[in-house]
Amino acid sequence: MKEHFFQCPYCWENISMLIDCSVPFQSYVEDCEVCCNPIQISVSISDGQVESFHAESIEQ
Repeated sequence: MKEHFFQCPYCWENISMLIDCSVPFQSYVEDCEVCCNPIQISVSISDGQVESFHAESIEQ
């Protein structure tokens, strides 16, 4: 598990999440720990490291 810091696309606060580096590609929705809005998370892992990370708002 690796801690990754990023900015919420809604409230712009810096937040962190733990990423399981044993899964090569992950895509899921997680709520912001500050404003509770849903964030679409997409992560690519290569050689146990975060290769790409995207956090996008979900249009409602």
